[in-house]
Amino acid sequence: MLTLIRGAGDIASGIALRLHRAGFAVVMTEIEHPTTIRRTVAFSDAVINGEQTVEDVTALRAETWEEAILYLEKDCIPVLVDPDCACRAQLLPDALVDAILAKRNLGTAIDFAPIVVGVGPGFTAGVDCRAVVETMRGHTLGRAIYEGSALPNTNVPGLIGGFAGERVLRAPADGVFQGTRRIGDRVEAGDTVGFVAGEPMKATIAGVLRGLLADGVTVRRGMKSGDVDPRGEKSYCDLVSDKALAVAGGVLEAILHFSSKNTES
Repeated sequence: MLTLIRGAGDIASGIALRLHRAGFAVVMTEIEHPTTIRRTVAFSDAVINGEQTVEDVTALRAETWEEAILYLEKDCIPVLVDPDCACRAQLLPDALVDAILAKRNLGTAIDFAPIVVGVGPGFTAGVDCRAVVETMRGHTLGRAIYEGSALPNTNVPGLIGGFAGERVLRAPADGVFQGTRRIGDRVEAGDTVGFVAGEPMKATIAGVLRGLLADGVTVRRGMKSGDVDPRGEKSYCDLVSDKALAVAGGVLEAILHFSSKNTES
């Protein structure tokens, strides 16, 4: 079964990883300049570096849909720079998953594929997709929703190690981001981890730098640009998160749910 995933950030990559391991053929699309924070567990870095390995799975940047097909035959995940997802007209996927996580629908329609799944807020099952998967941490995280929508965005990051909003690092100004530290570095509160337009972006808590924008990304003041994990476990930087795997499980359920129904009919 061929599944096309819009977005290649850390949540989308957790979905791709789980589907790939379950035997699905997976193609992903991204923008030319990804704004992913948790880059060590995101296939979006294939856009920048040409390839990216997350855990035991490798993604390769594909320039055309034909090249994407060739990479599938190599048991890799192709990533296309295709923000409008135009490649679906040639690939004709069995399922399409919108995992851009823009908190709103950026153009996905229920007729884009036989099975369309929306991830997070901004989608309504039965209107612009067949199912929605919850992304809000809590009792319903990862649940496949077949009627209605996911919980609305609160703009409050999930609690990790006793910290929520404090662990998120935000751009101090409008401009181009330039990092001074690397993902996996240990930091203390007050440490500078990057600059924007000469203004320092500082860690607000101690821990391990779990996420950081790529150098050269254009940001706006207040934009999420880094993430400190207060648990201090460096190995977590290279592991897909519990949240990503939970969401991936909901996507897998939804695809198999409708796949079995389509087979019966």
